[in-house]
Amino acid sequence: MASSSSSGLTFKLHPLVIVNISEHYTRVKSQMNPHPLTSTVNGVENQQPAPRVYGCVIGVQRGRTVEIFNSFELLYDPSTHSLDRSFLEKKQELYKKVFPHFYILGWYSTGSDAQESDMHIHKALMDINESPLYVLLNPAINPAQKDLPVTIYESELHVIDGIPQLIFVRSSYTIETVEAERISVDHVAHLKPSDGGSAATQLAAHLTGIHSATKMLNSRIRVLHHYLVGMQKGDIPCENSLLRQVSSLLRRLPAIESEKFQDDFLMEYNDTLLITYLAMFTNCSSTMNELVDKFNTAYDRHSRRGGRTAFI
Repeated sequence: MASSSSSGLTFKLHPLVIVNISEHYTRVKSQMNPHPLTSTVNGVENQQPAPRVYGCVIGVQRGRTVEIFNSFELLYDPSTHSLDRSFLEKKQELYKKVFPHFYILGWYSTGSDAQESDMHIHKALMDINESPLYVLLNPAINPAQKDLPVTIYESELHVIDGIPQLIFVRSSYTIETVEAERISVDHVAHLKPSDGGSAATQLAAHLTGIHSATKMLNSRIRVLHHYLVGMQKGDIPCENSLLRQVSSLLRRLPAIESEKFQDDFLMEYNDTLLITYLAMFTNCSSTMNELVDKFNTAYDRHSRRGGRTAFI
């Protein structure tokens, strides 16, 4: 892998992409292994490998400037190097409806460094983008590191031992934010609990409550399942009134596996995001109008002394 890229492209990365990758990794890690990534065998503590996540990054390219705005997940099997094309095309089509100017610029993953196996998915995306970029997030915590644990790679064709090969090369980037992102990041940074406790304490209490409710729901479903299995085997007498109640309860559950539900859900989700962005823009416009009024007031006072007219 070469030290730096020679393409001359300028990359601008938005904070939303970093947040999406971090959330994707945290969610997959919690679902696959809810316990710490360590195991003890014969008194020896073994460190289990952290899971890797994969997804696409989207944005726009204007000349030599590439701006990465957003990202979405991919269904990729690293053992067989197979990519779910239908899922990718569906996600791309849905994003095109909301963001018609966004294109797939490349993909993302997690890890400490780029690996040789990463070139498989990189080549698989070349039919969509002939020169995809690779955004790598290192989830390992390093208190001594001051820079963001994010690296952007490009692929270049180099001749190694007389054989042309694609290799990953590092590219520099800058963090770019729009007004809505700055407002959101500033709001989260200055968010304080109302009861005077720390944000971590309040978050821990909230997650503990959710975990307790989920655990209770799971235990009650298990009891009901064991009861129905026993009734099916004949160990427990059949009660038609109870079966009718269970059937009525199951009919109340929404059918969330249909394709129509997924399309409606994504549409509602995008509408909610759009309303949130509009609310942020309205707030920014109101603040800007107040600033203009204050500026005009101050400038009018100054113009009365100097005999000049208002600037705005």
